[in-house]
Parts: sequence; C-alpha cells; structure tokens
Amino acid sequence: MNIERFIAKRIMIGSENFNRFSRPIVQISLLGITLGLAVMILTLCIVVGFQNEIKSKVIGFGSHISITNYDCNVSNEPQPISKQQSFLNDLKSNLEISHIQIYSTKVGIAKTQTVNEEVVLKGIGKEYDWKFINDNMFLGRAVTFNDTGLSRDIVVSKSLSDKLELKLNDKIVVCFLTKTKDTTNSNYEQRVKVFYISGIYETGFSEIDDKLTFVDIRQLQRLNYWNENQIGGFEIAIKNMKNLDDVNDDVDRLIGQGLISQTIKQTNPAIFAWLDLFDINAIIVITFIILVACINMISALLILILERTNMIGILKALGASNFSIQKIFMYNAMYLISKGMLWGNILGIGLALLQKLFGVFKLDKSQYYMSVIPIDINIWTLLLLNIGTIVCCLLMLILPSFIVSKITPIKAIRYS
Repeated sequence: MNIERFIAKRIMIGSENFNRFSRPIVQISLLGITLGLAVMILTLCIVVGFQNEIKSKVIGFGSHISITNYDCNVSNEPQPISKQQSFLNDLKSNLEISHIQIYSTKVGIAKTQTVNEEVVLKGIGKEYDWKFINDNMFLGRAVTFNDTGLSRDIVVSKSLSDKLELKLNDKIVVCFLTKTKDTTNSNYEQRVKVFYISGIYETGFSEIDDKLTFVDIRQLQRLNYWNENQIGGFEIAIKNMKNLDDVNDDVDRLIGQGLISQTIKQTNPAIFAWLDLFDINAIIVITFIILVACINMISALLILILERTNMIGILKALGASNFSIQKIFMYNAMYLISKGMLWGNILGIGLALLQKLFGVFKLDKSQYYMSVIPIDINIWTLLLLNIGTIVCCLLMLILPSFIVSKITPIKAIRYS
C-alpha cells in the first residue's frame, strides 16, 4: 500500500476535508485553475482560428505559390511569360502539389455616371479553382467561359458593387492604360472594356474585396496585345501549408532562369507578420494565467501544510521522513490541480464547441474580416497545453513543500 497516497486521500476526501479556514482558500484555488485553463483553451482556439481564417482568405485569393517573370515589378501589371513551360509536367507529378492554374492581373478604373473606383482585374482560365469564391458567393455565379468567344462576365465584391451602385447583371465599364501595340516605343493608350456582373462575392477581407475582380484571362491578353500563349503567371496550390517552403524550393529549382517562384508569405509579408504577432500575444496571456494559477496553488498548499502542522509532527515522531510527508502534500496538490483542470477543460472546450457549432458570439465583419469569432480546436495542442500547465504547477509547488522539513516534531505536536 502507498501510505502517502492513503493519507492524502484521507485528508482530501470526506465531509471533514477542510476546516472553515482552509475550505475557502482551496475552493478559490480550484476556481482559479478552472477559469485559468478555460481562458487559455479559448485563447488558443480563437487565436489559431483567427489566423487560419485570415490565411485561408489570403490563400484563397492568391494560392500558395506563384510563378512570374523575374522582372515583374511590385505593381499589378506583370510582364508576360509563356503558358507552355517544360517544367509543368514535373510540377504536376509532385505529390505535394494539388492544383496549378494560370492567371494575370491588370489595374483599371471602374466608371459609372457618379463614381470612379480603382479595380484590379484578375484574369483566370477554365481550370481556375472557384471553391473559395463560390464558398463566399453572395449572389450570382462564377465566370462562364465560351469556346467561341471571350466571356464578358465579371465577378466583383459586394463592397465594390455597393460603391458603384451596381447590381447583378448590370453593365460595368472599366478604363485601362496599356502600352501601345507598337513595341518600338513606350507610349500608352487608353482602352475601355465593358463587362456584365455575373457574380457578387463577399469575404469580409476589405483590403482585397474593395478592388479585386475576376474576368476571362483572354480579355486581359487582348488588352495587353498579348498572344494566346502569354500569361501573367502560374498559381500553385499545395496540400499541406507546413511544407510551403520546401515545395517552393523544389519549384524554384525546376523553373530555371527568367522566372521566380514566391510563396504567399513572400507576396503578403505584412499580413503574415501581423498574424505572427498573435502568437506572441497568446504566449504572454498564457504565461500570466499559468503564473496566477501557480500562485493560487502555492497559497493553497501552504494553507494545507500550516493546517496540518500537528499531523506532520506526529508522522515525524512515528518515523516518517521529510520526503514521505512532502509526497503527501504533493498528492493533495495533484488532486486539486487535476480537479481544477477537469472542470477547466469541460468549460473551455464546451464554450469553444458552442461557438464553433452555433456562432453565438458575433463580430463586425468590416472591422474583423469575419462575422463570427472563429474557433479552431486541435486535440494535440490542447493536450500539450494541459501537460504544460500541470508540469508548471507541480514544479512551482516543490519549493513550498520543503517547509515540511523545517517543522520539528516536538513543536508541531504542541501546536494547536
């Protein structure tokens, strides 16, 4: 029989567990651990959920990796590259790559009788993956491609359609400045295109929604005086975001000179740097909460030791070692921590599931890029959080347990 565990159980279980002095202290400690762990769980679920939601929006607009002309400037007017590339078969055989599509972009001014708005037209082909846009489609449909001619469909955001005061199927006029067909000079000419709104999407990501539209890539080829084999670049989707840098290195080795491959992190550094700050904030919050929980447990353990001074003296008089008595109170602490963590997990995971399934707590989409607080529940992350919490608490409790060694049997037995 484990005598230390038996004594600890007798102390903690039963109607006479605590006297009037220690009972509220222990209950406060349990409440502190419960609320602390629940807050940590919610913090992690919300931070990771928010990061994943923003990343999915950015990637949905631009894919994981892009291949463009090496001389491409930072504007939305890329230099053309050939659609026929020898490395495409090798990319398609890469097991980490799930999809490859062509694209091009061009800046224009959308005009109505009363409003002018800058827009970015993204030209896409038949193979374009519409899943992200379809999931966020507010009205209408995606661009329809015609084999006999150029499609005049355009998909715009709800925010842009509201600014232009246009509705589904309305005509939208877009003006462009493009280099003249004569390649011997660098003059520009103004050109005008008319499109019809086939779809209206809404992602809530205003930085992109306010400008980005989708059209048939052949419209941009004609505007730029490109031939049918000239495009702005390729977009590559991968299966696992964790392998982004490795896959990009493989792509970069294959494409050779004249072209450059960039990850979504490289093309949107400000957004991903901003998201990384959330990790720092989460670490700071979790650190302080664990510190508070440890202080609560230290207080509770000290109270239990002081309350049981008489018992400690008797056990020492009977031959119990300091280490054996320390184990008794560490068992008590483990019991309290386990109980608090059990209720903390129930409360934290319960609230997280409630939000994930029903979206109880709403957000202002114009301010936070989403309409509800996002939740991402990762079992392994929660498991590591629980293990880390219990290890930190137990390590912090080792020091106050050494108070037992300072108690002498004679004084302790006389203590009342």
